[in-house]
Amino acid sequence: MQTDTTTGAAITFDAVGKTFPKKGGGNVMALEGISLSVEPGTITGIIGRSGAGKSTLLRMVNGLEKPTSGQVVVAGRDVGAAGAAGLRDIRREVGMIFQHFNLLSSRTVAENVALPLEIAGTPTPEIRARVDDLIARVGLEAFRNRYPSELSGGQKQRVGVARALATRPKVLLSDEATSALDPETTQTVLKLLADINRDLGLTILLITHEMAVVRDIASHVAVIEGGRIVEEGATYDVFTAPRHPTTKSFLSSVTGVTMPNFIARQLVETRPEGPAQEVLRITFVGEKATEPLLARMGTEMGIHVNILAGAVEEIGPRPFGNLLISVDADRADAARAFLGQHEQRTEVLGYVR
Repeated sequence: MQTDTTTGAAITFDAVGKTFPKKGGGNVMALEGISLSVEPGTITGIIGRSGAGKSTLLRMVNGLEKPTSGQVVVAGRDVGAAGAAGLRDIRREVGMIFQHFNLLSSRTVAENVALPLEIAGTPTPEIRARVDDLIARVGLEAFRNRYPSELSGGQKQRVGVARALATRPKVLLSDEATSALDPETTQTVLKLLADINRDLGLTILLITHEMAVVRDIASHVAVIEGGRIVEEGATYDVFTAPRHPTTKSFLSSVTGVTMPNFIARQLVETRPEGPAQEVLRITFVGEKATEPLLARMGTEMGIHVNILAGAVEEIGPRPFGNLLISVDADRADAARAFLGQHEQRTEVLGYVR
């Protein structure tokens, strides 16, 4: 079934819902009212905790799951309405890499990469040329005749990436592809995916529970909680101005702005009587993210700042900083005004004596 996709999105989720039968009768809701457009050539991260519904959402893109309601449209085709032949066509355009690699232990690196082409009935000379090209792209020329048991985790995932690219897909799905890897290997695989996105113009949809992965590679992000998307947008915008508590919780793991326990235990919502400190979160964005604004505020206005936690990060080429500070409550209005004049965002978190 062809569907009109006037938005030009590579993947469209339109009011998608999914329920599963429950033991003892009835249904359990996995997804509800999911609407999301993934634009061609972007890298979009879907982040959520275990059980949030992100894997179910990803599996709908290649028809491994069908929506109970709504539509999933990939490259102009309604996946849920596709018959067997239509699904085969869709799956040729959708590659997938997995958390645990899913390589065949009895096949060499080259033979694992060749498998999707063999299934598609590609002539042998074409298979050989395509496999050579893909193995070179992922940097495994010296390992083409090795078996999976002879490879490191990172090398196995590179084989998985090469195999996912074998049929020249338009969309690449990543199912927690780095969560089984150490941090250094994770960065290597993420760089490979970024290079593929840039060189081939491939649309990448990845699911993860690690905000650092989203920060390092994704241009767009959607946060899923309890089967619903609770926040979405450009990664930089979501990181610098998170709205939903789930997003803020995820961000605390990568921005260095977790509230210190000794402050959290004392924090109250309303200003107490007598001397008090106002606790602020400052988000430094844009060109001024690395300027010494707090030092200037102390010098020019005599407002002294106690820094509680913070870090300067980078999303793509753009820096941003996150700081938790406390200032004398009597001078807090002036401090927030000063920072606002310099285009920085502030949020009052509470007060401590």
